[in-house]
Amino acid sequence: MKKNIKLLLLVSLTFMTACNNDDNDAPVEVPVVPGSAVFTKYIALGDSFAAGYSDNALFKKGQENSYPNILSQQFAAAGGGAFTQPLTNDNIGGLLLGGNVIAGTRLSFDGATQTPINVAGKPTTEVTAHLTGSFGNLGVPGAKSFHLLAAGYGNVAGVATGAANPYFARFSSAPSTTVLADAVVQNPTFFSLFIGGNDVLAYATSGGTGKDQTGNPNPATYGSNDITDPAVFASVYGNLVTALTAKGAKGVVANLPYITALPHFTTVPYNPLTPKVIGKNNEAVGVATIKALNTQLYGPLKQVLTALSAGDRINLLSETGASPLLIKDETLTNLSAQLTAAFTPTLGAQNAAFYGAVFGQARQAKSTDLVVLTTRADIGTAPTAANSGIGIAPPAPLNAFGISYPLQDKHVLIPTEIAEVKKATDAYNVTIEAIAKEKGLAFVDTRATLTQLANGGIRFGNFTMSSSFATGGAFSLDGVHPSARGYGLIANIFIDAINATYGSTLRHVDLAIYPIQYPATIQ
Repeated sequence: MKKNIKLLLLVSLTFMTACNNDDNDAPVEVPVVPGSAVFTKYIALGDSFAAGYSDNALFKKGQENSYPNILSQQFAAAGGGAFTQPLTNDNIGGLLLGGNVIAGTRLSFDGATQTPINVAGKPTTEVTAHLTGSFGNLGVPGAKSFHLLAAGYGNVAGVATGAANPYFARFSSAPSTTVLADAVVQNPTFFSLFIGGNDVLAYATSGGTGKDQTGNPNPATYGSNDITDPAVFASVYGNLVTALTAKGAKGVVANLPYITALPHFTTVPYNPLTPKVIGKNNEAVGVATIKALNTQLYGPLKQVLTALSAGDRINLLSETGASPLLIKDETLTNLSAQLTAAFTPTLGAQNAAFYGAVFGQARQAKSTDLVVLTTRADIGTAPTAANSGIGIAPPAPLNAFGISYPLQDKHVLIPTEIAEVKKATDAYNVTIEAIAKEKGLAFVDTRATLTQLANGGIRFGNFTMSSSFATGGAFSLDGVHPSARGYGLIANIFIDAINATYGSTLRHVDLAIYPIQYPATIQ
């Protein structure tokens, strides 16, 4: 009996020792504390990223997975209060104005065609059905920096004319208010500000059809696709932060990535023209078409351009490999008159003039050009009078965009246009970082994060996120806005900056719980 008692005692002591050793070796969980930040009243200002826009639409589930909403959930463990969002009515996406559709439904991935398509259904979110109350998430899709200070930006009466924003009109506190005013009236104790992407985005997605407004201090004269003057951005950004911090609120601000690294600009190759593509999946047809084009179009063009010391603009299409797209480059010397003169003896004056007009600034694309995502649907299609750039629909064989007819300005970002985007972004980022340092705010380097996503990706757990279109996990099917998992990543890098600046111990979210794509039907 004594022997058994001793044995039991030995086992008990061994177990206790093992337990004590486990306790000593186990990592001690750091309690969540706010540090010097106060998360009681959190307000988020920004554009479509803050709103949770995804898959080319704003919809309820996307809003629930917005990075501000994710942040608010992490703030709750450190004293954060309630966070409200101006939720849409459904998971279809889109908007109605007086019953008319003004924004289409969200995208989902169609397995049969292996392409994104709009989900079925009609939007039910009506702009004129105004939401009342105060909202913590003041992210407004489409907003540029200066729009956050624009009186009347949420006036529903101005939506139809483009003078107001339909998303802000749904929840603005008054027709004459500003986004900033609706923020400061709530006396935030903490804020996030991620704005400026739209100040260059429309220029880029339109293929550079807008203007660089550097030197123009009046945003009222800007076109929708224009790049905001960096001096205007600096003034606006300073006013925003000054107002938000006037009563002692702390916050986190983010710089801007080079948007030309988004999948919207990196997915479509500059040289997709294989025989199979030109032959519409029939390689034999493609080879025959290439032979005919080289004889009838590319060969004669190459010969004349070479004589004009511009032979590097055009080369023959490859019968075995991938050839570059045919594009218009408005920075090239216009050789329309010279081409017309050279082709008149063989084509006649009228046809020669037509060829001169079409190919005067044509060249084949290079690896330094960026073909926008939406161009993919236009490659190989017949130009119309509306989009040909010459006011008429060209006849065969000049009836295939990118193959026998140059893609137009809106289809491609050429190097000079890419440089304009980079120049403005760099200037904006200088402002953002300087003001963050001046005010002692947490600063997030989203440009570095996107660079990492585009060059090898970011690993977490058993997953790797990258910027690859549709499969990389970081971006949604519009190629611009993040996926739910991408918004989770943004929340985590914001948390890192907040913890580093304010001594907080906020926890990351588990990125694995967020989907990389939404299904066609969201339950």
